[in-house]
Amino acid sequence: MKPIIQILTLILLTLIFSGCSATLDTAYGPIHIPPPKPSTYKSIPRSTTGQKNRATQKPYRVKGVRYTPIASASGFVQTGIASWYGQKFHGRKTSNGETYNMYAMTAAHKTLPLGTWVSVHNLENNRKIVVRINDRGPFVYGRIIDLSYTGAKRIGIEGTGTARVRITALGRATSYSRKTRAPITFRPIDYWRGNFTVQVGAFKVKSNANKYRYKLSKNFQNAHLVAFTDDRGTFYRVRIGRFTNLKDAIRFSEKIIAQGFGKAFAVAE
Repeated sequence: MKPIIQILTLILLTLIFSGCSATLDTAYGPIHIPPPKPSTYKSIPRSTTGQKNRATQKPYRVKGVRYTPIASASGFVQTGIASWYGQKFHGRKTSNGETYNMYAMTAAHKTLPLGTWVSVHNLENNRKIVVRINDRGPFVYGRIIDLSYTGAKRIGIEGTGTARVRITALGRATSYSRKTRAPITFRPIDYWRGNFTVQVGAFKVKSNANKYRYKLSKNFQNAHLVAFTDDRGTFYRVRIGRFTNLKDAIRFSEKIIAQGFGKAFAVAE
């Protein structure tokens, strides 16, 4: 057994000092070890901290399971298994529209408000990190958070693949260290209060969206369009109503669904 361990150790040391990448087979399956790069907090887009870019609270379904993002992360604590995702997803779009950077201090969570900073405590080696939620997942039973490669490395799970952790929500970052750009103060994220509306449709053709908006404007207030662009192209979202809290927006969406609207859901604006 010792010769095998020595060989694996030699391979890892070679990778570290040569800057190459490789895939190793472990008890948890194949693990890709990417080339090392500097890891900092500097890649945080400024727009993710602004009120205008608050993520929608749209429920979603993956593999037949429905997930409903929570409106407030205040007091949120969760214990379970953490994992990580790396090069396969590097450069792809995340759930909040950013480009996934495996070297940034970010993570995926199924229901926390996007933009929430969380403390992740590895209960197996007592290491702690702070990461920002900008994606949805992991959709594997028993796992509660997917860390970036850098986050996994700092907390000591890039080799094993998983570890038991405790997540504590910190909120939205309000100030950062000048030296490291790491967040140092936070405020709670609460989607129960703010500006909300209800989305009832999305069109690729703007003229069709305008026709639908005009039709709805005869019976509903604040019928308007919002353009949205992602890797699939530009969509024109049709929304109606104006609310100052999420509960009223949700009630309204449920009401019009009962009246015959196929799809409707509350969003923050």
